[in-house]
Amino acid sequence: MPFLAEITLPEINPDVVTTSLWSHLLTVGGVLLALFALARLLGERRQPGNTLAWLMAIILVPYVGVPLYLLLGGRKIRRLAARKRRIRLPVPPEARASEATLAHPVAQAISTNGAGEPVGGNTVRLLHDGEDAYAELERRILAAKHTIHIATFILGRDPTGRRVVQLLARRAREGVKVRLQLDALGCLFSSRRFVDPVRRAGGEVATFLPVVPLSSRGSANLRNHRKIAVFDHVAAIVGGHNLAREYLGAHPWRKRWTDLGAVIEGPAAAQLDDVFLADWSFATGRPVEPETLAPAPDFSRHFTPSSAATSELQVIASGPDVTGDPLYEGLLSMIQEAKHSIWIVTPYFIPDEVLLRSLVVKARAGRDVTLILPARSNHPVTDLARRAYLRQLVRAGARVLAYQPRMLHAKTVIVDDALGLIGSANVDMRSLFVNFEIGVMLHTPSDVHALRAWAGELARHCQPIILADLKRRRFPANTLEDLSRLLTPLL
Repeated sequence: MPFLAEITLPEINPDVVTTSLWSHLLTVGGVLLALFALARLLGERRQPGNTLAWLMAIILVPYVGVPLYLLLGGRKIRRLAARKRRIRLPVPPEARASEATLAHPVAQAISTNGAGEPVGGNTVRLLHDGEDAYAELERRILAAKHTIHIATFILGRDPTGRRVVQLLARRAREGVKVRLQLDALGCLFSSRRFVDPVRRAGGEVATFLPVVPLSSRGSANLRNHRKIAVFDHVAAIVGGHNLAREYLGAHPWRKRWTDLGAVIEGPAAAQLDDVFLADWSFATGRPVEPETLAPAPDFSRHFTPSSAATSELQVIASGPDVTGDPLYEGLLSMIQEAKHSIWIVTPYFIPDEVLLRSLVVKARAGRDVTLILPARSNHPVTDLARRAYLRQLVRAGARVLAYQPRMLHAKTVIVDDALGLIGSANVDMRSLFVNFEIGVMLHTPSDVHALRAWAGELARHCQPIILADLKRRRFPANTLEDLSRLLTPLL
């Protein structure tokens, strides 16, 4: 067999085999990750535009789209939503809201989507400016007897932030249980040594969903945008104010933004404390010990015949820790139930198609649809993105007003002078579908009238935006507008 004897097998290079094997394993792993990302994406309740944007990114550029989605794309923390429950007992029977309020379609839409029912026996006072909000915050911190619970998205390294840290450290040294919760991204430069005085004084500081290193408990895109301050479980401050000079301070400042908050006393404040404590347990990874809580609040004083505590309020926690989207469903229900008027005040306006179409239909039906926005916000990309939505509203007959004096950061919705919504959420897809947010629905006419009067005063400092102001511009401005709107589902 001389011919066969001359045949030699090619020499196999081990390095080539190893490289080929690793390449194959990486390809298989990449495909599996892409399939996992697609399954997770399609299993979430997302807006069609958002789903399509992520779908295209995952399929067309998987090496970029898959890592980005796994890092930023998650919308719900299912395990957290499933196990999260109220820390304290339900409010007493005497705090139950009226049957008419409980049966209201908006209240039911909110409560059946993961939020609680309305409760009575509260008082509400609006905080119209940053000086009033700061004075109330400082007064409540100094008056607290047992606990001070504060959550903020931004803690400024400025005179306002330093003063708040000093006050909290002082009260911690005096034996008050101080808990300060900071969002890891919003407080990226103020969550470490800047708040050490609170830690050294015996207070506690927690960072919510750290981004460095990345937390394994949820997407880095899920930020806690809630602003809550609760004192002794019976009084609370909510709204749009962060703890920084732009939002509030002891003295007037010409660059301070226009914002809105509210101080609440009563059972609704205890519900807000429930939200804080559940967030705190998640951020720290440990339950709140009962002995660290104040004595159970006595709400009986809120129900005496001469009491002024008649406000019916509905606390709405919305975000990755809630199975539904109660803020979005509540806002949509408010608009659809409106008979006469819809007033919306928001710094950023990037609605989804259903929300926009509902406002357009109401405007065409002759309802008073009024939208108040800052003439220029602190995020130019959102100002570009909102133009297309505003064109549709103006064409439908809605009134769009541009607030002139300064940046407008307030967030509120008022319908028929009968319902009012205040809190931390903007009318954009990030607030309504991604962030941890907090809202309070006002069901009592006197509270809503006060909110409507504030919005009316705001309108006096606005200029109307007409269709000519929103017309399509030439290149490159029109291209930038289109690109900014294309990015909105991912913002």
